[in-house]
Amino acid sequence: MAFEHTSVLLEETIEGLGIKPEGIYVDGTLGGAGHSYQIAERLGAGGRLIGIDQDEAAILAAKERLLSFGDKVRIVRSNFRDTKEVLSQLGIGKIDGMLLDLGVSSYQLDTEERGFSYRFDTPLDMRMDQRQRLSAREIVNTYEERELFRIIRDYGEDKFAKNIAKHIVLARQKKSIETTGELNEIIKAAIPAKMRAEGGHPSKRTFQAIRIECNHELEVLKESLEGLIELLNPGGRLCIITFHSLEDRIVKTAFKQAADPCICPPEFPVCVCGRVSQGKIITKKPILPKEEELLENPRAKSAKLRIFQKAGEKFS
Repeated sequence: MAFEHTSVLLEETIEGLGIKPEGIYVDGTLGGAGHSYQIAERLGAGGRLIGIDQDEAAILAAKERLLSFGDKVRIVRSNFRDTKEVLSQLGIGKIDGMLLDLGVSSYQLDTEERGFSYRFDTPLDMRMDQRQRLSAREIVNTYEERELFRIIRDYGEDKFAKNIAKHIVLARQKKSIETTGELNEIIKAAIPAKMRAEGGHPSKRTFQAIRIECNHELEVLKESLEGLIELLNPGGRLCIITFHSLEDRIVKTAFKQAADPCICPPEFPVCVCGRVSQGKIITKKPILPKEEELLENPRAKSAKLRIFQKAGEKFS
């Protein structure tokens, strides 16, 4: 299957990056290179683009799509949490902008053997980086009931998390849970019939929770943001597209703390903690997809774009 993915909030993100022809930019979630192609097109002879992704299929597809840009583009298989190390190996200290699109690609969702989707009956997997050992199968079959409950409750925000976790443990006592189809049936049995008839697919929240746990998505995001802001040159921008409230909350909080890091009690007349602002939040409210985009790409429905600009001599 070809690596196909429609880039969400494409125009808004490119505009938000404020690309300079001679600048250095990083796409930390390269995917099918939709955003990266537009960045590379705007770079001059002195500009550079570094594309990072942990998915081998994405790397292969992006290399082909960006081939015409030659040495202007460098592609590295890694995780965006390792951006500083990747840049160091390339002899780069600071950058002028960075993009993170945190959505699961259409390729990953629509490729049955990747085991991301509840729409197919295939072996449980859900690994974005297939080099890692932890998979959805291992989570479902080895995590204790209280841990399954925690991730389904916290990462899936499912009000039936306790019952779903209980049903998973009961089912695996009879035989190991091997496929997405088997997991679907277990989840279905754990949710009252009346509730199954309402809203979306009954497995949606649990599958999201297991995928987040499998790929450590929230931990990676939370631990990376401060360091990514530090990598920006004065006036440089960090653009992040999120797809659910858990991610968006982390980004919103990190941007707020970077913009206003003061920890002095509110009753203090002046700041005495000495913490200095790293910049400002460009998007007071997140940028959402336009109606035209939603008609063309329904998967963009939950996307939100937030932008942070680094302080400095070009800070405006």
